[in-house]
Amino acid sequence: MQSQNPLIADFVKLANSAAGTFAGMTREARETARERAREVFGGMDFVTREEFDAVKAMAAKAREQADDLAARVAALEAKGTSPEAR
Repeated sequence: MQSQNPLIADFVKLANSAAGTFAGMTREARETARERAREVFGGMDFVTREEFDAVKAMAAKAREQADDLAARVAALEAKGTSPEAR
């Protein structure tokens, strides 16, 4: 059986209102934090994993080609035909 005491009923209404207000404030704070994070991270230039892997593969290929060319130059210099002598 519910109490008919108006003081208790007012207290219950106040507690319910406070809980609703607190929930609204929490929701608003969460949305504000998300918006701030979007602003901060949105201005940064991030690359996708696919772009990173593609550039990494290109760099590895260029490194291999540079090593091959260095070996060819060393072999030519060992034979006595340097590029400056031409």
